[in-house]
Amino acid sequence: MTRLVTLLGLVTLGVLGPATAHAQSSPGALATGLHISDGRLVEGNGNDFIMRGVNHAHTWYPGETQSLADVKALGANTVRVVLSNGHRWSKNSAADVAGIVSQCKANRLICVLEVHDTTGYGEDAAAGTLDQAADYWIGLKDVLAGEENYVIVNIGNEPWGNTNPAGWTDPTIAAIKKLRNAGFEHTIMVDAPNWGQDWQGVMRANAQSVYDADTTGNLIFSIHMYSVYDTAQEITDYLNAFVNAGLPILIGEFGGPPDQWGDPDEDTMMAAAQQLRLGYLAWSWSGNTDPILDLSIGFDPSRLSSWGQRIFNGANGIAQTSREATVFGGGNPGDTQAPTAPGTPTASAVTATSLTLTWTAATDNVGVTGYDVVRVSGGSETTVAASTTNTVAVTGLTADTTYTFAVYARDAAGNRSARSATVNVTTDEGGSTPGVGCSVGYRVVGEWPGGFQGEITIRNTGTSAISGWTLAFAFANGQTVTNMWGGTPTQNGGAVSVTPASYTATIPAAGSVTVGFTGSKGATNTSPTAFGLNGTACATT
Repeated sequence: MTRLVTLLGLVTLGVLGPATAHAQSSPGALATGLHISDGRLVEGNGNDFIMRGVNHAHTWYPGETQSLADVKALGANTVRVVLSNGHRWSKNSAADVAGIVSQCKANRLICVLEVHDTTGYGEDAAAGTLDQAADYWIGLKDVLAGEENYVIVNIGNEPWGNTNPAGWTDPTIAAIKKLRNAGFEHTIMVDAPNWGQDWQGVMRANAQSVYDADTTGNLIFSIHMYSVYDTAQEITDYLNAFVNAGLPILIGEFGGPPDQWGDPDEDTMMAAAQQLRLGYLAWSWSGNTDPILDLSIGFDPSRLSSWGQRIFNGANGIAQTSREATVFGGGNPGDTQAPTAPGTPTASAVTATSLTLTWTAATDNVGVTGYDVVRVSGGSETTVAASTTNTVAVTGLTADTTYTFAVYARDAAGNRSARSATVNVTTDEGGSTPGVGCSVGYRVVGEWPGGFQGEITIRNTGTSAISGWTLAFAFANGQTVTNMWGGTPTQNGGAVSVTPASYTATIPAAGSVTVGFTGSKGATNTSPTAFGLNGTACATT
């Protein structure tokens, strides 16, 4: 798993100087596929390509190749694949890499390949060099040649730690030149120092000279945003510095759940990426040693964590903003036929603050890729939800209020259907759904002297969605919740009450949400044995 930055000597990004020069239009001499044009990533036909996807830890979980199909089904257009050159972990062979590329293509995903062994070089003694990573890529040239439309080469993951990060620049330039001299025509991606977070501004200050070292101009910078980026100002300042300089950039990794260093502002990351039309790739699909960063539980796409729900189905998330690459037919300028209008939505599981909408699916000559649900008020519309299927939960509503909703369908080319007929729905007067059916799983993820990390999975075993929930339980040994993600805790003695975050507010029928937390403890840390949801006792699992 990616290691987060240590905060020794931490400075804010807002005081760093912006890139001082503007990128020239890229020569595009070797632009045979995905390439850079005027500071943006574009496809071979010149269409913008904005990455919306996830990271997948293939080198540690080589048997989980079904994950590619799973993330595609949830709407992703890109996957960043963790590989090893053999320096630190088992080497991914040429045949294995060829297989991954083939599966990316079969699942209509752009494939970003990265060597993870470079992580934290200079601070982590086990890390390899960028030069060694470049040699690995050269050894794969026969596999990767001809795949320029589908593959981006990310030379090395987080290739410098916090020790002398200024040393990042020259090896990065050298690795780029080595690949170009070997004949690589792919777009190349480079990660920042400071464990990818560039909190000392080395990549930001030297981006122009690094970009100019690539004679093809087909280079894109990757910033990893974790707890260093806990304010909107830090995030927007950093991204705008590159955009204003005409230098291509994406968020190559990011996390949302808080950790011991801080609470990343993932909402601003995703909103800024959408506003600036920049790519983002969330960390990570599953299998983290720190499971709060798992988007899916146990590689199961039907068990998205609260973090996974945020990424795929939340505001500015993948379902709402992802567009398939035109090389697979998505966004094909030749496809001008819009989908048919979806059927009139019907409402169910109506509570004071939420409801579920379902409609008859639209049809399209190529294929419907998603739906946008809008609230209609007079002559205006507001998008309130997005989905890749013909049902969605709408949350954050006001009690005893009448709403008007409608649905649009869209295809991979970006064609949008006519609007469906509208439905009027009045929310309940107040209170939450009575008589729920539920089960709760509680586990201790890890312990240390005086503290621990816990995880609570709440499963709806009923036939209607649960919204506006409150979970109650009690600690027996004086434990105290110190930090929580996915919910907000209130504690009185040993009794704990948890209300949901916006992205865990609704638990679909037969679905679940996960809340994680850190806590303090004494010598004994007995797990709670009884849980109540909205006043109803839940089974334990």
